[in-house]
Amino acid sequence: MKLLEDLQIETKQEKLYQTALTHTSYANEENVTSYERLEYLGDAVLELIMTEYLYKNTELAEGEMTKTRAHYVCEEALYEYSQYLHLNDYVRLGKGEAENGGKYRKAIVADIFESFLGAMYLDKGMDEVKRFFYKHIIPLIENHQLDYIRDYKSVLQELVQTDKRSLEYVLLEEEGPAHNKTFTVIVKIDDIIYGKGIAHSKKEAEQEAAKDALKKSVSGSFESVEKDLK
Repeated sequence: MKLLEDLQIETKQEKLYQTALTHTSYANEENVTSYERLEYLGDAVLELIMTEYLYKNTELAEGEMTKTRAHYVCEEALYEYSQYLHLNDYVRLGKGEAENGGKYRKAIVADIFESFLGAMYLDKGMDEVKRFFYKHIIPLIENHQLDYIRDYKSVLQELVQTDKRSLEYVLLEEEGPAHNKTFTVIVKIDDIIYGKGIAHSKKEAEQEAAKDALKKSVSGSFESVEKDLK
């Protein structure tokens, strides 16, 4: 299978991965096994990998880890992971589902990411799944390349609400001509500066400040970086 070649996965169990990419509509038409059981397994594998990643790479409290994990294992996230790996290009669909654009249907595309991990777990074990996930998916998270999480302000708001902390955006500077202004904004959590953003609108600067704070939360917890922003 070209997909496995592209992802540099060597296996003697290609049929297992084909099953991981087989929707129930195709399974019913061709009397083969669908991805549903592998999806169930992959869901558990994914949650464990993400939980361990957050535990080992952040200092977030339990509630914050739970919130953060939820953002990175939700359907929107899985949909993006799957598309990034081009799994949906190889999904096997029944005739009707294929004609109705099933290869782009969010639920299906998200499901096959989990089933693919489930297949890899059975084929190669947890260590190899973790290696694969850290190679392909963790960079998307750490570099904030996920389209669904572009509303950084909302994500940050949810995270800080977990511990009932205060959140405030402060406009530091507004400079330049009216047609080309530059805004500098900082974000404070409990009066401590965690992020800074610069953009050509106040709204976008606030998003950039929230993004900066979120990057620190994933890479090492909400630690004060006030000295770096003075």
